[in-house]
Amino acid sequence: MVVAGSGFGGGGMPNMKNFAVQILTGPWLMVFGSLLIMSAAGATYIFSLYSTDIKTSLGYDQTTLNLLSFFKDLGTNVGVLAGLIAEVTPPWFVLSVGAVLNFFGYFMIWLAVTKRIATPQVWHMCLYICIGANSQSFANTGSLVTCVKNFPESRGVVLGILKGYVGLSGAIITQLYLAFYGDDSKALILLIGWLPAAISLCFVRTIRMMKVAHQDNELKVFYKFLYISLGLASFLMIIIIVEKKFVFTGPEYGGSAAMVLFLLFLPLGVVIIEEYKLWEAKNRALNDPSPLKIVTEKSSSELSKENTEVPSSSSTAKILANNESSNDEANVSCWKTAFKTPNRGEDYTILQALFSLDMFILFLATTCGVGGTLTAIDNLGQIGTSLGYPKRSISTFVSLVSIWNYLGRVSSGFVSEIFLTKYKFPRPLMLTLIMLFSCVGHLLIAFGVPGGLYIASVIIGFCFGAQWPLLFAIISEIFGLKYYSTLYNFGSVASPIGSYILNVKVAGNLYDKEAKKQLTALGIVRKAGEDLDCNGVECFKLSFIIITAATVFGTVVSFLLTLRTKKFYKSDIYKKFREELKAAEMEMMTAGDVIRLSEIKAAENDIHNPKEKATENDVEPTIKAR
Repeated sequence: MVVAGSGFGGGGMPNMKNFAVQILTGPWLMVFGSLLIMSAAGATYIFSLYSTDIKTSLGYDQTTLNLLSFFKDLGTNVGVLAGLIAEVTPPWFVLSVGAVLNFFGYFMIWLAVTKRIATPQVWHMCLYICIGANSQSFANTGSLVTCVKNFPESRGVVLGILKGYVGLSGAIITQLYLAFYGDDSKALILLIGWLPAAISLCFVRTIRMMKVAHQDNELKVFYKFLYISLGLASFLMIIIIVEKKFVFTGPEYGGSAAMVLFLLFLPLGVVIIEEYKLWEAKNRALNDPSPLKIVTEKSSSELSKENTEVPSSSSTAKILANNESSNDEANVSCWKTAFKTPNRGEDYTILQALFSLDMFILFLATTCGVGGTLTAIDNLGQIGTSLGYPKRSISTFVSLVSIWNYLGRVSSGFVSEIFLTKYKFPRPLMLTLIMLFSCVGHLLIAFGVPGGLYIASVIIGFCFGAQWPLLFAIISEIFGLKYYSTLYNFGSVASPIGSYILNVKVAGNLYDKEAKKQLTALGIVRKAGEDLDCNGVECFKLSFIIITAATVFGTVVSFLLTLRTKKFYKSDIYKKFREELKAAEMEMMTAGDVIRLSEIKAAENDIHNPKEKATENDVEPTIKAR
């Protein structure tokens, strides 16, 4: 990724032009673009804000509304098609397809709810929301998976920060919608139709696969993004509390939205600073004659002996042998190798991963854990109404879920990476603990504890968010990155399955049963096309007791995966990527490249440590003469 330029001595305009090219083609702008795409990709998490409009406008009962919610979750998480497309097409194509699907799906729902078209049949609405929600899997595959592949040694951190912005997107979109449209919740459907599509189209040429050399300060840069996102989450939390206490006017909503936009674009400053450091380092490497002298005067054999960073011939031969064996396996039918699983951490084929016992266990645990928390999130509006909370409180619950969803994603990504690196703490064990903790939130809803829905929103939002980075990191670590686009999306399929069982079949049916019982007790006959409402603790009590039991079962299954992978997580799971990078560096040197990756890294370190640079220059001639 060396950008050739005139260095520091070619004049201001050429240098600025080269610097602009560095920003546009560098890795950090790609990360920034992914952050913005993710910040608008969680529209499905605010379904409860506009679900009441769908229910009243189209005359649905709770079972029908939950069926619609299931197809939303189905579209969101069944992204296998997006993964398969990503295996054979570049990220820009995946993002473009997602933008088209997003706008079409939600625009049709908006037309139906606002009566601009004839009332569609239920299966039409299910199709529309499934198409609109499926765009999220294209956004995830096009941007998030690309970032993970570009930064494989920081995958937990990358998943945490990007998935964190997805979790925060609900609160972000809510603030923007209040500023743009006021309290018109029907207009919210239109907003989530055009905004995510517009952002994806803006960055279709920025998000791409890149050969990114691991940088020493890579983790520090991601921490800067984390701190900014924490500031954004804190501001959203404060503004939500203030909005609950006071009635905001249009200009006040506009001011809060402007602050949200400022914090969303603040990472762009980090991008400019970091790309400037890389640009300056490359210019130093290009203009400093001493590194050129090392490469041109010494043979490749001498370099391989002196450079301790270059891997030994045995490790390089091992990498080459693995590549040859993978090529041989590629010529064999994938069905013949489907049940011949390689060691954990190696690159599984798609069928090897799908038929492995580890994937089955992980899939079953996720079905129970994510399915239960997603059922609670999708029904927050109806839960709050049945328990007698005011409408403003219900929007507060949704925002709380969004913010704590973000905190759960970020925390699990960063904390699991730190614990794994320092203490070899297995990610499946952390997933087990998170699922167990979510049972507290389910029980608070089941027994209708006074004011408990606020606490339950926090717990469920945190646990729902925390499970996703762990799930995707575990998949990448156990089954490899070669077919990660497809396997990533397959892991998401567990969510709609759990949602259908626990949301539609359990919560929806039991809610309607209780509502009909209340109508019968009052002597009221429900008219055709009239929505069905239930009041009291009993509406969701039995449902969430069943959901708690299912989550406990998922916790036990997840602990089984912890026992199976304990030895694997005690090993150095990132060793493979370091060896491949060193082999690539040696290949560059033996090919006669003038600038080596190690020299560029050294130049970059000199920018951060100018005193050390001076000391090295004093002794460098002696080293060369040796």
